[in-house]
Amino acid sequence: MPKLLLGSETDALDLNEVEDKGLGYQAKAGVTGFGLPPVSAQWLEGAGDGATFRRRRVLPRDIDIPLEILARDRQHLQELTDRLALALAGKLTLTLLDDDGTRWTINGHRIGGGEYAYGVDTSGEREFETVITIRAGDPYWTSSEDQSRTIGGAVAVPWLASMSSMPVSASQAIGEIQLDNRGTAEAYPLWEITGPGRAFLAVSPDGDRLAWNGALAAGERLTIDTRKGTVVDQAGANRYAELDTAPRFWTVRPGLSTATAVLVGIDGTSKITVSWRPRKWMVV
Repeated sequence: MPKLLLGSETDALDLNEVEDKGLGYQAKAGVTGFGLPPVSAQWLEGAGDGATFRRRRVLPRDIDIPLEILARDRQHLQELTDRLALALAGKLTLTLLDDDGTRWTINGHRIGGGEYAYGVDTSGEREFETVITIRAGDPYWTSSEDQSRTIGGAVAVPWLASMSSMPVSASQAIGEIQLDNRGTAEAYPLWEITGPGRAFLAVSPDGDRLAWNGALAAGERLTIDTRKGTVVDQAGANRYAELDTAPRFWTVRPGLSTATAVLVGIDGTSKITVSWRPRKWMVV
């Protein structure tokens, strides 16, 4: 299977070490939880036959990893099991490394496993075997590679001078942004607006509107994180109150689609950048 890493960003355990180096950690055959996550479906039952589908909700994902540790001696085995225990003590990240270098990550916590039968799974000398169970509250795998598009500024995609559906003034710029989400699940866009400019508006391919009514001076920058639902400027100040009432933090659906961005009061340095990390339902 592809290379697996387990742990925090600063201390990740390589779960292919035994195969690659002869000692260390090894994920064994029988790993589960990399497929489609479970869902909860709601149905409306009426007086007639059958039922009508209402909606579904994707549930947390449980991942079971059969794990082997092979050490030089008893002391080294204790060091490796101690490091494993520390890696599993808090929030952890499981990373699958593709052959092309792309990393697909999922965050979770250990909810079980780690037990062993003395004399069967280990003798306390060189080998140790167990099964670790991890639950990921967000069940999607997220790519390490950003996809991004930019309009305005010194880039190849200019502001549009006119659009048939919108009136454009001299100080107003409208740009179409082609979104190519290469994942299999909806992705959350991260908007970065560089001033000067005011009254930013992002319209989704389906017509959902995300509007910010503040203003930016030249060189100032605003970041709207639709995943976290936050709006901050370059100094870290909270600018959420400048959003329209009940803002729509819309997502980027898989495949190709086209969004529209509007900014008022611009000059040649104003620009809008939108980026997102593709997400997948399953990895292999």
